[in-house]
Amino acid sequence: MKRIASLCEKRSKLVIGLMSGTSADGVDAALVRIHGCGLETGIELLGYASTPYPVRLRDALLGLAHGSVAELCRLNFSVGEAFAEASLALLEQCNVAPDDVDLIGSHGQTVCHVPRSSGDVASTLQIGEGDVIAERLGVPVVSDFRTRDIAAGGEGAPLSAYVDYLLFRREGPPRALLNLGGIANVTVLSSAIESVFAFDTGPANMPLDETVRVLTQGDEHFDRDGRMAATGRIDENLLRKLMEHPYLQQPLPKTTGRSTFGVDFVLPLLRAKGNQRGVDVLATLTAFTAHSIRHAFEEYVLPRVQPLEIVVSGGGLKNHTLMAHLRRLFPKWRIASSADSGLDPDAKEAVIFAVLANETIHGVPNNLPGATGARWPTVLGKVSS
Repeated sequence: MKRIASLCEKRSKLVIGLMSGTSADGVDAALVRIHGCGLETGIELLGYASTPYPVRLRDALLGLAHGSVAELCRLNFSVGEAFAEASLALLEQCNVAPDDVDLIGSHGQTVCHVPRSSGDVASTLQIGEGDVIAERLGVPVVSDFRTRDIAAGGEGAPLSAYVDYLLFRREGPPRALLNLGGIANVTVLSSAIESVFAFDTGPANMPLDETVRVLTQGDEHFDRDGRMAATGRIDENLLRKLMEHPYLQQPLPKTTGRSTFGVDFVLPLLRAKGNQRGVDVLATLTAFTAHSIRHAFEEYVLPRVQPLEIVVSGGGLKNHTLMAHLRRLFPKWRIASSADSGLDPDAKEAVIFAVLANETIHGVPNNLPGATGARWPTVLGKVSS
């Protein structure tokens, strides 16, 4: 613990942020120089790398819903090893020694997330043992960020809102930060932190990736640049039906995940396609992602604020078909990449957990009740020193 205490005295720290999203395709790692904490936080992104999971590990994660407690236990350590390997690969790429790293913030791999709005006991589970990462690199690790927010009455997500405020706030008109990961989430910023709110709008890449895996029998794992969807035809009847999905009507705060928009959501659509080609289902789901985002803005954002800029990050930014839909649905708004604000859109989620870990070490509350619905701000994460 002396090492942790000494970190609080450092004005500048070298921090690794680790993230694996709901698509469970690998580990994003970002090396970040963080200056200060709280509202004085400043960052420099020094390096970024994405390391795919080994095929067997990825298959085991995707099949975990039908696995055993023993399998879950093994995967907790296997994913921890994968996160450690991703960290070491990034450091080698950046020519930085592990001894020079001050801290690691790891989101882990979500294997189950039960939102409060489900009516069940709110709970969440991210695996990727922080102690394993700490042992392999000899660096303190902050992990398991979501559980404290849920214990405080929140949904445990989205956690990006606090860091979005630290890094992207500005004077002037509000702006919306849209992340297109497996699930789409939006943070709406204004100059006052009390006015910030965020939520999951619904699906993004997750159902698209699942559809591509089925259509290619596992040869491809995502729709590169949206090319497959561009060859399909949108089924307007199916699109209208999808827009009636119950999640889209839920009040805020709300969060969603694989249990709602994963393979169990996709397979019935493919089985019921009749004479449709599979790419037509993919085209329709791509349009559904864009329309669900537009619906979320109409229902929850525009009645409260009128942001004229949407800053996009995440893998969905590379899906040209999806982005074309969004530009058509938001014709009067500027749609920009987070790169325009100086942050690599691929690295953003990993950077978020580097910053959250820095806040944890300093004892700064790093959730936003306006985003998660928690009763109060609290310090998130557990420390492996």
